[in-house]
This record gives sequence, C-alpha cells and structure tokens, in this order.
Amino acid sequence: MKKMLPWLITILLSITLIVLAIFLLSNKLVGDNEKDTASGNGSALSKMSADEIVKMTSEITGIKTNIADPGYIAQMAFAFQLSDKKAKEEFDKIKEIKIKPIIIKTLVDTKPELLNDSKGREQFIAKLQNLINKSLTSGRLIQIEMTDVMIVEI
Repeated sequence: MKKMLPWLITILLSITLIVLAIFLLSNKLVGDNEKDTASGNGSALSKMSADEIVKMTSEITGIKTNIADPGYIAQMAFAFQLSDKKAKEEFDKIKEIKIKPIIIKTLVDTKPELLNDSKGREQFIAKLQNLINKSLTSGRLIQIEMTDVMIVEI
C-alpha cells in the first residue's frame, strides 16, 4: 500500500487539475461569446436617441399568409432597425420586392406553435434577421420587432 500511495496521489491530483482546467476554459470561452453577441447589438442600440431610432427604422405592415400548418393564417407587422441612413434607404427601396417575400417564405415554413411563445418568436426573428442581412448590400439590420401579430385558425 505504501508503494501505491504516491501513485494514487499523483493520479487524483492530475484528475483534479484537468477538471479545473476544463471548467475554467469552458467558462471563459462560453462567457466571451455571450458578451460579444450581447455587446454587438446592445452597444449600437443603447447609444441612439429616440429620434435616431425613428430615422433608422422602417416598417412593413399588413403581411397576411398561411403558415406551415394549413389550418392557420398569420397576419403580422414588423419594425426593422438598420445600422445607418444609407442602409435604411436601401431597405426602403427593396422592402416590397425582396424583404416581404423573405418574410412570407419564412412564415410559410414556420409552425404556429413556434410563434405562440416568446422563445419561439425570438428564434423566428433571428432566422429572419440572418436571411434579410444576406440580401442587404450596404449596412446591416440591427433589430427586428414584431409590432402586430395575429395567428388565426381557419
């Protein structure tokens, strides 16, 4: 037993150090990613005054379409906040011919259960934001808000 004691202590110490290193590294990596995404959107939004937000926001209202379940129809309106005036001007030019079809295609693929809670709506908005940002050539879409939502069973 006396010959094995140094080996046991070494093994236990090694395992403890490995677990501690994994814990510290995973905490640091996950924490940095969350801070980057939160500060990326939050810093741009918090520095704007109400007048600037209104100048950078565009609306699309009156979207009516069926959704993934054929027994439901959705009627929605959205407010889109863009990064700068040039991006807003571009967005306003293409919103009827490019952005509205993107919204309708995304809605058609969405199940009504997803839009019933806030977590599902956030997923829908994140997907929509990624698709719309790909179609913008200048600036970027910072935030999307659902200003009117009605999902009706036929």
